[in-house]
Amino acid sequence: MSDVRNVIIIGSGPAGYTAGLYASRASLKPLLFEGVQAGGQLMITTDVENYPGFPEGVQGPELMDLFKKQAVRFGTETIPQNVDEVDFSQRPFKLVSEGKEFFAKSVIVSTGATAKLLGLESETALMGYGVSACATCDGFFFQGKDVCIVGGGDTAMEEATFLTKFASKVHVIHRREELRASKIMVDRAMKNEKIDFIWNSEVIDVLDPAQKKIEAIKLRDTVTGEETVRETQGLFIAIGHKPNTTIFEGQLDMDDVGYLKTTQTTRTSVEGVFACGDVMDPVWRQAITAAGTGCASAIDAERWLETQEG
Repeated sequence: MSDVRNVIIIGSGPAGYTAGLYASRASLKPLLFEGVQAGGQLMITTDVENYPGFPEGVQGPELMDLFKKQAVRFGTETIPQNVDEVDFSQRPFKLVSEGKEFFAKSVIVSTGATAKLLGLESETALMGYGVSACATCDGFFFQGKDVCIVGGGDTAMEEATFLTKFASKVHVIHRREELRASKIMVDRAMKNEKIDFIWNSEVIDVLDPAQKKIEAIKLRDTVTGEETVRETQGLFIAIGHKPNTTIFEGQLDMDDVGYLKTTQTTRTSVEGVFACGDVMDPVWRQAITAAGTGCASAIDAERWLETQEG
């Protein structure tokens, strides 16, 4: 068996880097697997204006670079790889990355969640340039603009209502002519004069990646197949999130969607394994809340490790 680390952190982003910062300052010498997309969802976010301490705003990648530098400064060791397999059935815990085994007394999971997207190349190309998967994060940038939002659940209704604080008009695009959202959320959206609904429609293209900004969307009628183009200044995707928890299936308790269940702050169903950030947060999903739970998970791990010694 190779050296056993005090704590291994799986995942970066605001949660993982903050966990690394606190764990390293507690002299735990953490090892952090950043993943192949180090920094998480903020790496595809342009302007971040709601993170405290940056009154002029900050670019998402720049913010994550600062997080990482601070964690590394205090001794966090980072590896730009994914963890491919875990075994939490016995201690020390075993993790496998690119065929190599690593062992840890405790583990912090901060693998985040991925916004479900439509799967269009143009959607990806314009993410951060008029296309967004987070109304709470980006709504402010659409003051007085005409925007569209895709989805039919509670999240879509909540985000559509939120967007009316900024946008002049919000068009909800849904594949069917019935929403799956709860009645109270539907009623609230229906009564809002700034919201209208485009039924039986799906977005099949976003224009125009060549201009590096959104100008219009192409819609297909799901009943007739007819295609139309609608001008818009913003497109929000609100069809849900998928927590990145596949490798923990059968190892840690999850809810029906796949979010890790935590009790007593950041503790998971396995003693010595903790979770922080979007991987255990289906509610807020903000950088600031992820950083907060990252801090909590490191403190929880430190205190738990103290109970295991002697």
